[in-house]
Amino acid sequence: MTRILLVEDDLSLAMGLEDDLKLEGYQVQVARDGEAASRLALDEPFDLIVLDVMLPRKDGFEVCRELRRSGLRMPIIMLTAKTQDSDKVLGLELGADDYVTKPFNPRELRARIKAVLRRSGSELPELYSFGDVEVDFSRHEVRRAGKPVPLTHMEFRLLTALIRRRGRVLSRDQLLNDVWGLDSLVTDRAVDTHIANLRKKVERKPSHPRYLITVHGAGYRFDD
Repeated sequence: MTRILLVEDDLSLAMGLEDDLKLEGYQVQVARDGEAASRLALDEPFDLIVLDVMLPRKDGFEVCRELRRSGLRMPIIMLTAKTQDSDKVLGLELGADDYVTKPFNPRELRARIKAVLRRSGSELPELYSFGDVEVDFSRHEVRRAGKPVPLTHMEFRLLTALIRRRGRVLSRDQLLNDVWGLDSLVTDRAVDTHIANLRKKVERKPSHPRYLITVHGAGYRFDD
């Protein structure tokens, strides 16, 4: 599930956008000020940030600048009530990928989100291949050398989470959050067990994995 950080201090607007984006199938985390937004973005993996410019404690421009300087490359769409071209140019120069001027139709924001995710590669394709493995996200199926591979629901969700953020190290806590959810009582040992099972099903040499990489002391990474 695509994770979006929505940063908006207007409570009614934030709640409306959160509900709208969840109906579109996104997982949404809301921050109400710039400091909270920076902290969440630096601590957790998000696929996209919707960032209001006028925020308490730290404005959206400063948040955008801070995240880009820290090396985070997830797409950022800025929301601004300002119409001056200089403000839009500033946001883009600081590393924003797009902007939407208030007031806006939620359908416009949804369209911008989908377009930015497509450009960034964060939106999963219908089919994704690595080695002799093909993952069909639309059919929730995995095939290896053309033959079906029986993955459990959680194994498929775990593989999807790793592929979505391929090349990035994900901690066990991040994977637990992504795959099992915040309220799950599952321990991080479940991540290790599911990774081991996945390796047996998609790796040629599970004991020497090529794709599902252990990063000692940090978590796991998917390399294609």
